[in-house]
Amino acid sequence: MKELVENHWNYTKHAKFYEYRPNYAPKAIDVLKEYVEVNKKEDFRVADIGAGTGNLTIMLLERGLSVVAVEPNDSMREIGIEKTEGAAVEWIRATGLETTLKENSFNWVTFGSSFNVMDRDGALKEANRLLKKDGYFSCMWNHRDLDDPIQKQAENIIENFVPNYERGTRREDQREIIEKNRALFDEIFYMEVDFYFNQTLENYILAWQSVKNKYWDLATEEGQELFEKITNTMRQKMPERFDIKYTTRCWTAKKV
Repeated sequence: MKELVENHWNYTKHAKFYEYRPNYAPKAIDVLKEYVEVNKKEDFRVADIGAGTGNLTIMLLERGLSVVAVEPNDSMREIGIEKTEGAAVEWIRATGLETTLKENSFNWVTFGSSFNVMDRDGALKEANRLLKKDGYFSCMWNHRDLDDPIQKQAENIIENFVPNYERGTRREDQREIIEKNRALFDEIFYMEVDFYFNQTLENYILAWQSVKNKYWDLATEEGQELFEKITNTMRQKMPERFDIKYTTRCWTAKKV
């Protein structure tokens, strides 16, 4: 079978740690559901692209939506299938650029923390192909509030060991790339919702193992050593349990 995941974005070793990350702010999903006019359309269907282990998929299902979840990584998809057993969802092994789904067959195409790991121009083109007339595209992420005292503490520890630490395109304003594709999408709607997530330090550290970056590769001895230095310092300096502040940021646009 054709390899669907580029090695650079292969999250096989990270999948089991996604459960330690907070899900999106429920209010954000509620507002988006209202905004995309779910209740005004019969047979409303959602394609959740890069569905991972099902975090956003589950929130959509909880709100009574019919979902097709597209995820190329076998390990993540298997976890998602297990977590959504018995729900109104179909899981597809495919990428966000070649979903294999029928054109003009969805009312809403969502990308939960996945839009940044693929060619975004290509992803917007594929989302446009999938959507019915007046359908919507949404991409969203949870961002740690770097001004939160706990987050500052963690960031200072990381930057002490990785002075050039960068967070990548997931923190960029997505408006520019959407506006670049105005022939496909317009009427951009941006929203952000703050929330607090109560977490133990050990679970917080486990959540960091879901992060794939260029600084510590846990498959290598060097990466493990760096990660252990960072997390051992966190254990020494951070409290055992805390409320940690996040912001769910969402960009939505309407099919042209």
